[in-house]
Amino acid sequence: MPDRLDEYRRKRDPARTPEPVPAESEKPTELSRFVIQQHHARSLHWDVRLERDGVLVSFAVPRGLPRDQARNNLAKHTEDHPLEYLTFAGEIPAGEYGGGRMTIFDRGTYETGKWRDDEISVTFHGDRTRGRYVFFRTGGADWMVRRMDPPEPGWEPMPADLRPMLATRAAGLPTDDADWGYEMRWAGRRCLAYVSGGRVRLGGAGGEDLTSIFPEVRALGPALAPVEAVFDGELVAFDGARPDPDRLTRRATAKNPKRSSEKDPVQFLLYDLLWLDGHTTTELLRYAERRELLDGLACAGEHWQTPPFFPGGGEFALDAARSQGLSGVVAKRLDSPYLPGRASRLWREITVS
Repeated sequence: MPDRLDEYRRKRDPARTPEPVPAESEKPTELSRFVIQQHHARSLHWDVRLERDGVLVSFAVPRGLPRDQARNNLAKHTEDHPLEYLTFAGEIPAGEYGGGRMTIFDRGTYETGKWRDDEISVTFHGDRTRGRYVFFRTGGADWMVRRMDPPEPGWEPMPADLRPMLATRAAGLPTDDADWGYEMRWAGRRCLAYVSGGRVRLGGAGGEDLTSIFPEVRALGPALAPVEAVFDGELVAFDGARPDPDRLTRRATAKNPKRSSEKDPVQFLLYDLLWLDGHTTTELLRYAERRELLDGLACAGEHWQTPPFFPGGGEFALDAARSQGLSGVVAKRLDSPYLPGRASRLWREITVS
């Protein structure tokens, strides 16, 4: 009878990878353990591994396990792994099979409801993963996974199609300066970013899909994973330290977005947080609270960053805008909710004089 780890060993050289490569399979245990590993390989995915008959039956799930019953996620059945993989985390060298960083997302035990060649039903008992899921085969190594239980209490699905809140024009700074926060006015292209399962979708102010036009922002998804969120922000092209609207226009009209991204790269400036890991923040949290959560995510990368805001510092913000050659600032009340698609006096645009 062939060893169930033969394919696993065939794909790995123990002299070149830190992964466990045992000479023999372990004997089956009475336990039903699982591990979910976040795998930053060529394409980010999550590896779901279930202890069964002395090995870990494994699935690569590109978007992770679904958190509600509204969608099925793709799952690829991969080779069985050794039980030592229950605790494995590390860097698989580039060029090796599965090369990339692997971390443990969750682990625990599970109960089996059904185990057939074409359908596996389990209930997870982990720190982050709980509930009943069904893996069902659709053809070859292709499976799908569906959550069967309702989502966790208080969980809300990610909004699919929001519109940005808009500011109104104002002649000068608010008189009650301490009640406001101030951001730079970047004169870029307004954009909402939907980050889910390590992927990013960019939506313009009118709902248009901008993802393919600004491909460099896609890396925000795997950089934030496993965090899922909806951000409000702005796409800005810079000439040195100053925004260059002409470069942004060239990017928006380019026939080859990938080549254009190398010539005129953009920055996605994130300045509001509308949904985070199953919780809507638009009306429940005030602007200052949303900014605190946003800053806590530490979003900083080659093509995205969270610019600062200035609580109660209107004159300072205007001076900063003037010194950077910007057209003005946006004042936002610190207690302001987020009103999708609406213009409000709670947000005001003030031009540098």
